[in-house]
Order: sequence, then structure tokens, then C-alpha cells
Amino acid sequence: MPIDFHSQVMFTIPRPAVYTSVQRPSANTQIQSDSFIKNVNQKAVKDFEGMTIEKKTFGKIKKTGEEATLYTITNKNGLSVDLSTFGAAITSIKVPDKDGKIKDVTQGYNSVTPYEESPVGHAGGTIGPCANKINNGKFRINDKEYKLECNKDNGKTHSHGGSEGFDTKNWKAEVLKDGIKFTYLKKDMEGGYPGNVTATVTYQLDNKNRLHIKYHAESDADTLVNMTNHTYFNLDGAENTEENSVLDHIVELSNSSRYTVNNEIAVPTGEIAQVKDTPFDFKKAKKIKDVINQKSKQLEIGSGFDQNYCIDDYDGKTIRKAARVKSEKTGITLNVSTNLPGFQFYTANHLGKKEQPAGKEGKRYERRSAFCIEPQFYPDAINTFAEKPILKKGETYDREIIYEFSTEK
Repeated sequence: MPIDFHSQVMFTIPRPAVYTSVQRPSANTQIQSDSFIKNVNQKAVKDFEGMTIEKKTFGKIKKTGEEATLYTITNKNGLSVDLSTFGAAITSIKVPDKDGKIKDVTQGYNSVTPYEESPVGHAGGTIGPCANKINNGKFRINDKEYKLECNKDNGKTHSHGGSEGFDTKNWKAEVLKDGIKFTYLKKDMEGGYPGNVTATVTYQLDNKNRLHIKYHAESDADTLVNMTNHTYFNLDGAENTEENSVLDHIVELSNSSRYTVNNEIAVPTGEIAQVKDTPFDFKKAKKIKDVINQKSKQLEIGSGFDQNYCIDDYDGKTIRKAARVKSEKTGITLNVSTNLPGFQFYTANHLGKKEQPAGKEGKRYERRSAFCIEPQFYPDAINTFAEKPILKKGETYDREIIYEFSTEK
């Protein structure tokens, strides 16, 4: 059944910064109207003037009967971000290229149904409660062992929060002056994780073409929290769905001198190795295709790049540059920054499965047709590394990812 994408609500920030909200009639509701004004300081007005936020239906979630909602934030430069309540997910980022044409640079789908029924690759979703893998699905907090669903590697690992992780939930949404705040309440032992957790993800877009993703969580018991975003990027344009279509991208990981070494099922062994003299050395910019097929046991394990990089001089607070990726074809450059200790660099080696639905262009996304930069605590950190993603009762989890876009001729 076709999805009705008729716009229902438009929020606008003109000069001066004043919000207006008008509820238009739909088939099953009476006409409603509402308006509100929020004061914005002069600096904020400069950063956010001309911003618009549009609200649409994204289709019905079959499992719950709820409606998913899609929000589109557009800045004065024409850069826009689509955000779904289902999964608190990025479904599209559209960026002007070097010729002024708008390019959608993220893989995704046109309605909520593929995200719910065929969640291959977690496209664009908010990953949690704990991103990446936990070996054997087991961890200990306060001398108590917890056992999670092992949904990966033939039942050997727990991955990305399990089959009912945060990217499968329909989050509540609040419209801000410059973005959307999503909230989800995880119940104690939901998915096997202890604690009643209030998790929020706030997406803020500014006129410097920066998308800030701010994660916050609180819990009434000690628990694990390690949230990230799993957007698949192709800066040539997401219509490039063919196998290996991302390999001409130029990657620079200048702040990563080390990476975590994996065992045969891509769980860290605990060894942290130098990138120097390995295919993982992107300290200087190079094309993916120049190194992805080099002989390397680690590349064989991941079927390409699927490795956790360690961010140099990490201190838990400072926002540090993680990655710079550029398309020569469009001139679009993505810079990723974060205050998390590492990030997964992934070249979508496992896309192209038969069960995948058709993407936004009506074509299946094939193997190595995108890349991901996923800031995170190291995989299996709770069992293997000193920096553990434990959120203690009474404390707060506050981390941030910044996607910054620019265009070069």
C-alpha cells in the first residue's frame, strides 16, 4: 500500500527567530492549530536563522500499530536531514555538490516498513543499548553476570543491542529550534540489560553544515550504555548502489595511530596494534581501493574494512576529529568528530544479501557500496578493555558525534 507523504506540519524559524506550528487536517482528525515562540539569543539566531523543520507520516509500524513520523530539517544552505522516530534514525542527508546539485549521500528506504521488516545493516539507526559486539553475550557488573541474546556469528556474540535494540524502537520526538530530540524509556532487563534507562538522542543542524548528534542517558541501576549512529554514506550519491561503488572515496584517519586486533569472529583479542606499515594506515589520505585488497588476515576476517580504530589523545571530554572522507566526483567532504574513544570504519562488506529490500532508488544496496564511521567504545570493551561503557546509577552518559559537510571544487 502506498505511503502518503503529504506534509502535515511545518516549523519555520524566520528573522527574528520565531517558531510557528500549524496542524493541517488529515483524513481522520479535526483541524487543529497551535503556535509558540521561543527566545533565541543573537548568536543562536545567526547559527539557525532560516531553519525549517517539516513533519510527515512515515507509515505504520505493523508490530505495534503506531505511526512512524519523519522530520526533515533544512538549513539556509539547502542541506537537509531526514529523521525517523522509528530507530531515531537518519534516513537521508542531502548535500549540495560542487555543481550546486543536491545529492542524497546516505542509504535508506522510503517508508518505515523496510526498516521494521528487513533490518539489514541497521541503516541510519541509533544503535544501543550497547553498540558493536559482546563476546558470548555475557558481561559482569558489580559481580553479577548478565546474559544477552547472541544474535551474531552463529550464536557466539551479541551485536548492536540484539534483534530488539534501540534501532527497532519507535522513539518519542520533541521539536527544538534547531533540531529534534528523541526519547526512549528502556525497562529494567529489557533485552537483558539491567536498569530502567531514559535515553535521548538529539539531532541539531546548523548553518555551518554541521549535524550534531548528542547522546544522553540516565539509569536507576548500573548498566551498559554505548550508543552510536549507523549511517551508510556514499558521497558520490546514494544512487550509486553497485558493488564496489564506494572504493574511489578518499579516506583520512589522521588521529588514529592504532587499531584493535580481531579474532576469527571479529571480536577484539585485547591487542592494540599500530597502523603503521599495515593496510589500516590512513594517517595520510588515500583511496579505499588502493588498500582494501591487500593481503591481511584482519581484512580477511572483516571481508574488507570492518575495524575499530583508537582515537589518539582521547580524554572522554574533548571533541576530536575521527575521520575525513571525500568524493572527487561530487566534491562533497564529510568530517566526523566525537568525544568517544574509538570508531568502527566499515566498508559495507556484508550488504547485497538477497533478503535486502530495494533502497530509495528502487535498487538493492550492494556489497561495498557505502562506508560507515561509527564512533563508539571499543567492541567488547566491558570484557576486554580498561575503558568500559558502564553507566552508574545517579550518573549521566553524555557523548557526541558531529557530521560536518563541505564541498570543494
